Amino acid sequence: MTLGLMMAAWTLVLAFAQILLSAIAQTSQYGLKWNAGPRDGEMPPLNDRAQRLKRAQANLFETLPLFLGAVLIAHVTGRESEITALGAQLYFWARVAYVPLYAWGVPYLRSVAWAVGVVGLGMVAQAILLP
Repeated sequence: MTLGLMMAAWTLVLAFAQILLSAIAQTSQYGLKWNAGPRDGEMPPLNDRAQRLKRAQANLFETLPLFLGAVLIAHVTGRESEITALGAQLYFWARVAYVPLYAWGVPYLRSVAWAVGVVGLGMVAQAILLP
C-alpha cells in the first residue's frame, strides 16, 4: 500500500474517532436515555466543547471527500510522488492536530492547522491537475 493510500485509510479512522468523540460529548450531556431513545423533541443547546467537537467533525467532512478523491485519482493514474505522499501526511496530521485545538477553543493555531491541511490537500491535487 502506498503512503498516500495509508494516510487516506488513517484519515478514515480519524473520521470515525471524531464521530465517536462528538457522540460521547452529546451523550454525556443529554444522557443514555436520550441516546437510546428516538431523540424527539427539543433539547437544550450543547455545551461549548460538544458543539466544537460537532463542528470539528463537520469541518473534516467538508474536505474528506476531496482528499480521498485526490489520493485515489493520484494512485489510479500513477501520479503519486513524494509530493503527494508529503501532502497526504500534512493533511492527516493537520487534521489530527485540529481536533483538540478546536475542542479546547484554541484560536489561531486551529486556523493554522486547518491551513496546513489545505496545503496538504493542494499538494495531492496539484499532482493530478498539473502536467
